[in-house]
Amino acid sequence: MSPKKKTEGEQELSIEETFARLEEVLNKMEEGECSLEDSFRYYEEGMKLVKSCHDKIDRVEKRIQILGGEVEEE
Repeated sequence: MSPKKKTEGEQELSIEETFARLEEVLNKMEEGECSLEDSFRYYEEGMKLVKSCHDKIDRVEKRIQILGGEVEEE
């Protein structure tokens, strides 16, 4: 089975969905039953998912800092 590819019509995954997909990708790679080419695709998808998680967490942290600043100012 080949890695899932995001199409233009798909919505961005939530943080939880992104982590779940990353876990699926890791499990596929750990099984060792996929071809070398699929392994590279899974690796690429996994790295994109890690970046996506990092970006989402950064956005949440910034929002929390902004909200924290608003509370302190009141």
